[in-house]
Amino acid sequence: MTVAEVVFYILAIVAIVASIGVVTTPNVVHAALFLILSLLGVAGFYILLSNEFLALVQILIYAGTISVLMLLGLMLTRGREQNLPSVGAGAQWPLALLGSLVLGGVLLTAVLDVNWPRDTGVVTLVNINTLGGALFHDWLLPFEIVSVVLTVALIGAVVIAHQTEEEA
Repeated sequence: MTVAEVVFYILAIVAIVASIGVVTTPNVVHAALFLILSLLGVAGFYILLSNEFLALVQILIYAGTISVLMLLGLMLTRGREQNLPSVGAGAQWPLALLGSLVLGGVLLTAVLDVNWPRDTGVVTLVNINTLGGALFHDWLLPFEIVSVVLTVALIGAVVIAHQTEEEA
């Protein structure tokens, strides 16, 4: 077993455990922190695939910006005071467990039945100038629209939180 395989398995365990923590913890702040850990695990997969650019984007945009925005929104709206129902609560719990086990079995079967290529020996090089041109010319407007939508959502959370404080 190579060092890369050991690192992969460690990252896989961290990502899976953190993902399970996102959906099972009753505290929304802890769920957001588990989400950050899960996204950092995915960034580790990108590094193992020798794609440092995607790893950096994963860390900066997802684990950094969006998670901090979620935590800030939770703090401003007093979301941390609201606990989610505990695991196993509700009448749909057995059906959800059955559905997740079936989905997990289908995914596991699909992964084990595929003949994965090992080393193709082909390295795809992406010119950084081409990538930068695509990001800042072709995709500039969608990025700006997303930033405006996130800013409006944050302002809306502040306004809602401020209104509830005045009503109290």
